[in-house]
Amino acid sequence: MTTAPTRAQVRRWRRNLADERAEAAVYRDLARKRTGEEREILLALAEAEGRHEAHWLDLLGDDVGHPRPGALRSRVLGWLARTFGGVFVLALAQRAEARSTYEDDVDATPAMAADERIHEEVVRGLATRGRTRLSGTFRAAVFGANDGLVSNLALILGIGASGASNHTVLLSGLAGLLAGALSMGAGEFISIRSQRELLEASAPDPEAASAIPHLDVDANELALVYRARGMDAREAEEQARKVVATYSTSTVLAPAPTDDLESHGTAWGAALSSFCFFASGALIPVLPYLCGLQGLAAVVVAAALVGLALSLTGAAVGLLSGTSPLTRALRQVAIGFGAAAVTYVLGLVFGATVG
Repeated sequence: MTTAPTRAQVRRWRRNLADERAEAAVYRDLARKRTGEEREILLALAEAEGRHEAHWLDLLGDDVGHPRPGALRSRVLGWLARTFGGVFVLALAQRAEARSTYEDDVDATPAMAADERIHEEVVRGLATRGRTRLSGTFRAAVFGANDGLVSNLALILGIGASGASNHTVLLSGLAGLLAGALSMGAGEFISIRSQRELLEASAPDPEAASAIPHLDVDANELALVYRARGMDAREAEEQARKVVATYSTSTVLAPAPTDDLESHGTAWGAALSSFCFFASGALIPVLPYLCGLQGLAAVVVAAALVGLALSLTGAAVGLLSGTSPLTRALRQVAIGFGAAAVTYVLGLVFGATVG
């Protein structure tokens, strides 16, 4: 004789059913915005969530009731998937899979708990693809904007605390914006150009391959090339003999790809991006002064605007990395305000000394 489920069990099963339906819908919505293998993977995840849905339907039987909405976070995630898609939604989906309670749910099967754990890794893999595609631009955006926010707020507070006039503070802020943005742009230009030059220097000379047919097979110096690239002596000799025996100018000296010149982008593009990202951040603490605010009011508004901007960039980093947006936002604010507080105190000290 089967014991009738309690009301608490029925509520929990209905909630799990609604969440499974919502998660399956998220994956289907994400799949609509993708093609190829990624689309197939997302549809397979939706199908797996459908199997979990069937489990709760079987348990509920006649108690299934009217369809319920999923948890608020699942509904928000569904709206984001339908509206935007992208790596940020995948990162949120990864966090959602990590919060699965099936391992502690006596009514969920071990296979379901294992599925959820594996789903987290599948979504992590998909999100990692997006993170890799986005990492260079995103790093430049966050680093440049944060640098502009913090450095210019610190500069303005330090100059203001020293007793300088509003006009001086405004000019200092604008000068800091321009100097910092130019420095960021120049630094990024040099960094990208230097990286490309190093990679180009490591690429084989295409003319070297033409010498291979004339090498002495018994004193094969081609083996030294492979030894220089990390093979041991025996492997290098075998590879060299094989290459001479099956000579091909297109492949013989091409090393295994360790980096892609194109992945670094153009130096001018990187420089312009860094300039703009820094300038956009550095402009924010200057805005109150440009709008005519003075004294404490300008300081408070500048700090509030910078705090909001730091929170947004910190939360974005948290979302992208699959960690807590709130924690990352608070960390960004604490670091930024800490640096600004130090310069403010120094400005007070030097202002009092000069005075």
